[in-house]
Formats: sequence, C-alpha cells, structure tokens
Amino acid sequence: MCVGMTIWSVVEFYISFIPDENFIQYLVLKALLGAAEASFSTLAPSIIDNLFVEDKRSRMLSIFNVAVPLGCGLGYVIGSTVTNALGGNWHWALRIPPALSILGVLLMIILVKEPSRGAADNRKSFSLKTWLSDMKQISKKRSFIFCTLGTTTVHFTVGAIGFWAPEFLLRARKILEETAPCQTAVCNYHDSMIFGILTVVAGIIGVVAGVEIAKRFKKYNPRADPLVCGFGMLGSAIFLFVAIYLANISLVATYVLIFIGDILLMMNFSIAADIRLYVVSPVRRTTAQAMSMMITHLFGDAISPLIIGGISNLTKRLDLYSTLWSFRSLQYALMACSFVVILGGGFFLLSSFYIEKDREKAEMVDEDCVLEDVIVTSP
Repeated sequence: MCVGMTIWSVVEFYISFIPDENFIQYLVLKALLGAAEASFSTLAPSIIDNLFVEDKRSRMLSIFNVAVPLGCGLGYVIGSTVTNALGGNWHWALRIPPALSILGVLLMIILVKEPSRGAADNRKSFSLKTWLSDMKQISKKRSFIFCTLGTTTVHFTVGAIGFWAPEFLLRARKILEETAPCQTAVCNYHDSMIFGILTVVAGIIGVVAGVEIAKRFKKYNPRADPLVCGFGMLGSAIFLFVAIYLANISLVATYVLIFIGDILLMMNFSIAADIRLYVVSPVRRTTAQAMSMMITHLFGDAISPLIIGGISNLTKRLDLYSTLWSFRSLQYALMACSFVVILGGGFFLLSSFYIEKDREKAEMVDEDCVLEDVIVTSP
C-alpha cells in the first residue's frame, strides 16, 4: 500500500507539469494512476475487516468510506479556489494531493501493522486453493454479485455527475441570468465550489446515516443492509431527476434537491462495502475486493462521463449554435443517470434475497482452508 501511494504521489506531481498540448501523455499517466490507486484502495477495506468485527467494523468502514465524498468534494473546493487564485493555472490544483498522500504514507509506516486474516474473529486462516478457485467461489455468491452491480451503478452516477455537474450548472446559469458565454481563463462563477461543499456535507451525512439506519433496522430484519441501500437509491433517483429537470428554473431548488439525492445515494457506500466483505470468507476478501473494484470502476465512473458526454453531443447536433439547446442536450443526458440509479436499487433488492444464506456460508470454516486459533490478549 505504501509503495502504491508513493508511486501515485510521484506520478500525480509529475502530471501537473505536463504542457496542455501533450494530452496523450497526460492520459497514459492518468491510467497509471488508476493502477497505483488500485494497489492500496483494494487492500485497505480488508485490513479494516481484519481489525474489527460486527458493528465496530461497520463503523470503521463508514469512517473509511467518508473519504470518497470528502475527497471528491474537497477536490472541487480546493481546486477551484487554487485555480482562481493563480489566474486560471489549474496545474497547481494537482500539486496539493501528492503532498497529502505522502503524509498518508508516513502515517501508515508509523501506525499501521498488518493483521492476520480473520484475526479479529479470534482465528487466522489461509487458502490452499489457487486464485482461479477463489474466483469461482466468489462468483457463486449471488448477494456479492448483485451488490457489486448495484455499487457499479452508484459509481456510474457519481462519476457522471461529478464530471458534468459543474458544466451543467454553468450552462443553467447562462440560461437563467442570460449572461454571455465565458471567454476568460477563469469564469467568475462559484458553482464548482458550491457543488464541492454540498458533496462533502452530503457524503458525511449519507455515510453515517446509512450505517446507523441499517444497524437499527437489522434488529428487526437481517436483510436490512441491502434493503437500506436499495430503497435509498430509489429515493435518490427521484430527487436527482427533479433536480436536473428544474435546473433552468431555479438553481437554488436544484442545489437543494441534488444535496438530498446525494445523501440518499451515498447512504450505501459503507453498507455495500460491508456486505461485500461479510458474504465472503476471510481468506478470499482481498480477492473479492479487487474483483468488485475492477467491475465498479471499469463499468462505473471510468466510462460514465464518456457515455453521458456522448449522449449530450449526439443530442446537441440538432442545434449546434443554440445556448438553450446546449443546456438541454446535457440536461437530457444527465437524466439518464436517474434510470441507472433505479436499476442499481433493483440490484440491491435482489441481493437481499440471498444475503442471509451467503453470510452463513462465509462464517463457516471452508474445507479448502487451513484454520488456526489466535490467542488474543488484552492490552
């Protein structure tokens, strides 16, 4: 994890010096960043899983998963502030994250010790089977598969909205205020900053609320986790659709509705991560995390901005010179995200039918694993 974070920091810092005309080099190095990120973001949830159990594990995962909306939102806030302060030089915004990442590496070296797999459950184990055998076993977990598909739709929506929302809000402002298109290096609008702040607050509220609601609901229904995720996403789809629809009527209403929709959408971040861990046996959890991460990012936030942008461009061809139609084309494209969220809610509801059985199997000792007792002493 430390090596991956260090590589990420070095490459990200180097990218900030690439001239604008070397776009291909920029893309290639951005792909390398994704590989470096995978090396630590895949392992982190498994380490947390091996350090804590049950409700405490869920709470720790919720703290970990707050990092997603928190980092995303702060990226808009800090990035827009730094870019505006330095006269439109957006490269400087890319030089802040590497410093924070190096700080994280130092903290990991000092504070984090790798636990044994299953140590939190007073046992440690290791698999005697091959990686392909582990993959076959994971693919049989229908609750895991449906949860991964549901999470993919979340990443699809978050990626698309995160990429296109500032531009969409800017186009909506042009329609409402009838302002001329921005011709300067830095447009004097604060939509990126407002959107970033809302993302941070909504992420914190959503992740914490999701964990607490699921914890209390689980006392009455053992399938509470996927049900909270599913119904939360169905509610989010409604608010996001109305928010996008009202953008050229009231930006205030749009911001409020996006905020509520984000809270409902992000309720499942920590819950879904917990599901993907406890329906899989401890020896296969890191492999399962890697598989889930590849699917959610490849078919989620990695491709969604391209798809939404492509839909917008196709629609825009009907009238290339109209400011209103430029807004409408992106509006119609972003509305598709609401239907993707509904699909994701359905995946989580399907997961609820299999989650109890899969969890029971995961808690049993696997025949192809060696299990050893761990002596746990109090500090």
